[in-house]
Amino acid sequence: MARMPSAERRRQLTEAAIRAMTRDGVPRTTTRSIAAEAGVSLSVFHYCFDSKQELLESVMTTITEHYVAVVRDAIRPRATVRETIRAGLQAYWDHVAAHPGEHMLTYELTQYALRQPGFGHLARRQYELYAEIYEALIEQLAAGMELDPSVKVPVLARYLAAMTDGLTLNFLVAGDAGAAADILDVIADHVADLFRADT
Repeated sequence: MARMPSAERRRQLTEAAIRAMTRDGVPRTTTRSIAAEAGVSLSVFHYCFDSKQELLESVMTTITEHYVAVVRDAIRPRATVRETIRAGLQAYWDHVAAHPGEHMLTYELTQYALRQPGFGHLARRQYELYAEIYEALIEQLAAGMELDPSVKVPVLARYLAAMTDGLTLNFLVAGDAGAAADILDVIADHVADLFRADT
C-alpha cells in the first residue's frame, strides 16, 4: 500500500465513512467496514482517528463542504441580487437532488449525536457550522450591496439555515421537487428585499 500524507488519508477515510453510512446507516457502520470501504487496514483507521467522535465530526464537516463549494461558486454577481440569491439556493438544491442519501445522513448523524451521551456537542457544532457558512455567504453576497440595518447577519444566517434545513427534510420525506422550487422562490424574494444597492 502506497504511503499517503495523514491529512489525505483522513480525507480518504472520511469519504469512505460517508459512503458506508449513507448505504448502511450510522449504527450499522463500524470502523472495520469503513476501513474495508477505504481499502485500508483497521490499524490505519485507528492511526488517523482517535475516537468515533472525531470521525463523526470529520464526516459532518466534509458533507457540508461538499455543497458549500458549489453554493459559493454560484453566488457571483448577476443582474439582480434576487437572481444571485436564487442561483445560490438552486446550487444547494441541485446538490440535495443529486445526493439525497448524503443529506439524509446529516439528519441521521444529528439524531445519533443527540442520543449518544457525550456526543451532543457534535450536533450543536453541525448547526453552528451551517450558520457560520451562511454568514460567510451573506458577506460574499453583500459585496456592493447594503443589508437593511435592522437585520442582523447572524439572525439572517440562522433563518436561511432553518429554511433550507426544513425544506431539505420535507423533500426527503415527500419527494416534491416542484413544491421545493416554489419555496426557494419565496425565500429568494424575501432575502432579496433585505438588500439594497450601495449609493
